[in-house]
Amino acid sequence: MSGEPVGAAQELPEYAERVLELAELIPPGRVMTYGDVAEWLASEEPPADGGPGRRGAPGRPEGPESDVPDRPGEGGGRRGDGRRTGGPRQVGRVMALYGGGVPWWRVVRSDGVLLPGHELRALERYRAEGTPLRTAARATAGHLPRIDMARARWDGVPPGGGGARQGADDSTGDHI
Repeated sequence: MSGEPVGAAQELPEYAERVLELAELIPPGRVMTYGDVAEWLASEEPPADGGPGRRGAPGRPEGPESDVPDRPGEGGGRRGDGRRTGGPRQVGRVMALYGGGVPWWRVVRSDGVLLPGHELRALERYRAEGTPLRTAARATAGHLPRIDMARARWDGVPPGGGGARQGADDSTGDHI
């Protein structure tokens, strides 16, 4: 993560714009993994009215997308409508290059480990936003907590829209 917002004169690739737009939608105190972001973007389906949409959302037709990876194992490709798709690594690359101007700390590793090199800055943000964290074991290097993924993970449904993942049992883990 460079920490520097992209200048107005620099054109972002379309896929990068989509990743950054989604990062901005993640509510405070919630997170999405790199893979969640990639999956969410791959399942987008532009609705007939031109507004934002998602495959399987109410009123949207469901059906297979035509994602064809560029190379075997890369996870990136193009959808049937020609829009770029990507996997977790592509999302991570976008966040590393362009993520400084968005809430980068809300796009995380699936194991909840804090972003190497940015742990203390991220931890400060998580605490300020009330993001659920798990206490680190004494054997953990640096004794840094992890994100409590079961409670903090967000599925992309806007608050109040129903269906967002809520921790099934708030008594698990510690809120730091």
